[in-house]
Amino acid sequence: MQLLQDILNKVSLLEVTGLTSLEVGSVTMDSRQVQANAVFVAVRGVNVDGHQFIAKAIEKGARIIVCEEIDGDKVPDITYVVVKNSAIALGEIAANFYGNPSKDLVLVGVTGTNGKTTCATLLFNLFKQLGYSVGLLSTVENKIDDQVIPSTHTTPDAVSLNALLARMKAYGCTHVFMEVSSHSIHQHRIAGLDFNGAVFTNISHDHLDYHKTFDEYIKAKKLFFDGLTKNAFALVNGDDKRANVMLQNTVASKNFYALKTMAEFKGKIIANTLHGLELDVNNQPVWFRLIGEFNAYNLLAVYGVAMLLGEDEQEVLIQMSTLFTANGRFEQFISAHQTIGIVDYAHTPDALENVLKTINELRDGNAQIITVVGCGGDRDKAKRPIMADIACKLSDRVILTSDNPRSEKPEDILADMQAGVSPTNFRKTTVMADRREAIKLACSFADPQDVILIAGKGHETYQEINGVKHHFDDKEELKNMFELLNM
Repeated sequence: MQLLQDILNKVSLLEVTGLTSLEVGSVTMDSRQVQANAVFVAVRGVNVDGHQFIAKAIEKGARIIVCEEIDGDKVPDITYVVVKNSAIALGEIAANFYGNPSKDLVLVGVTGTNGKTTCATLLFNLFKQLGYSVGLLSTVENKIDDQVIPSTHTTPDAVSLNALLARMKAYGCTHVFMEVSSHSIHQHRIAGLDFNGAVFTNISHDHLDYHKTFDEYIKAKKLFFDGLTKNAFALVNGDDKRANVMLQNTVASKNFYALKTMAEFKGKIIANTLHGLELDVNNQPVWFRLIGEFNAYNLLAVYGVAMLLGEDEQEVLIQMSTLFTANGRFEQFISAHQTIGIVDYAHTPDALENVLKTINELRDGNAQIITVVGCGGDRDKAKRPIMADIACKLSDRVILTSDNPRSEKPEDILADMQAGVSPTNFRKTTVMADRREAIKLACSFADPQDVILIAGKGHETYQEINGVKHHFDDKEELKNMFELLNM
């Protein structure tokens, strides 16, 4: 156990009432998880205000309350710690409680609309192959070397995050690579962490259901770089027009990777096929197993991080040439009769466009592209017609279907998507809410050499309908249909 006065180190305090020499058994922002001697931090969330649960936390055994205001009479024998921002305080308190594990790890965060999972996973696999013990925090999974820890959010809450980092440190990890979402930055879930580096991949239309405007979304990403120390590095995609925005206020070293503009880590595509990618990386030709221009950027980002962390260039490039893509990111499956199936997590307009443009560039002769795509419920509605329009423009056939409808009716989501289908594309578009039947229909349309893209869910193995997660795996369904239809 630790003393309260120790875990309040560096926390910006407005008022403390009560003893600070109390022993602390745990830290939580969830009143349901309160145990004896717990610190309960009342955080104002998007839908729930933790201040409403202070009384319940005390009833369950909390003896220390961290909050932004005290509403009503103080309870005797309870220590109240008043702070300006309890979300930031939670991150700092959690870091202190777990011994500030990020300070003893090489911690690199990857942010951006697309490419976060791929970059973080490639870095994890690269540094494992370089001989390090490595941790991964990603949308798909959290890992400590080969040990998998299920993932529930792109970036966990501050307490879970520091607990995971402490676990990685205790295991012997030296490096940790993590996805950093705009939500986690805005909600201060990464407060109190000491990053050695940050990567910006790109930014495009996403999460406006949460951030409301594109400008606010950009500002959230930028905050990550604003918070870096002078000992850290910032590595940004120089071909993204908002790269310099990310670097405006950072004191970290500024570094660029690019295909089209000048950069320290410069790439040029020599060959791009459905079997791999040949890149000139800082004047060295290298063959990679990944496919498409978007992965060329991901590979350059990974190369840049490795160089900035002082790794040997030749060894890095050799090991990178053996890496595979992340789970559910442009994963290919080929039927017995040579129909190509691709499962990809593309759930934003930009990601869908990138994937379809890549397939168009690489497909054989008269092969047709058949796209199965949907949009998630309770999320940014503005992107729905845009994604349908992109799918129609870049595909020969399109099947609009259900993704994770959540609390919305699939028919309503599909109606929003259909609004983006121009009259000239009506004939190539089919609407089928049942995702399994949509995949079956796509397979029935396909001939040998045709390409079926199943977009939106990627690594996910469920469909969320009215708050319930039902097992559903696009890869599993695709392979089953190949077999069922004797393709």
